[in-house]
Amino acid sequence: MGDIIKNQEHLPLYGVGPYLVAPMIFVSLLGLILSYYNLIPVYKFDSLYWLFVALAIVLILDGIFLWLAAVKLSKITDKIENNELVTDGVYALVRHPLYSAWLQFATALILISQNVYLLVLPIIFWAALSLALKKTEEKWLLDKFGDDYVNYCHRTNRFIPFRKSF
Repeated sequence: MGDIIKNQEHLPLYGVGPYLVAPMIFVSLLGLILSYYNLIPVYKFDSLYWLFVALAIVLILDGIFLWLAAVKLSKITDKIENNELVTDGVYALVRHPLYSAWLQFATALILISQNVYLLVLPIIFWAALSLALKKTEEKWLLDKFGDDYVNYCHRTNRFIPFRKSF
């Protein structure tokens, strides 16, 4: 997959997303279903039911905002085709708003399951996404945009809005 990105003039429009997001959503949905039917060990905090649901709703709404802002408002497809480094709009809040949105959707599914054991999954998803993006899309962006991309990384987090990291 890395060679595919390396040999192109611009990033693929879908990047590594389908390879990462589809399994992430599948595993989250599977965890929800298996928890619902008690086919896997389930540990719930019944007294926190509404907190889990409220947090899931917030994550879904924020994920929808991030996705719409990244796709519709920033017109990311056009900018990828024109080899533009996008650092404004929602991309000023988070470097990968599309992946962040899907990570939030997956986490919301897990919260809806109410299964505390499954809360390890978002951490695994975050680590897998971070590693895959660092080895593919971010490597390509660093090679293509150099110091501009490095500076952007220093002021904008990969997935969590409003927080700086590299």
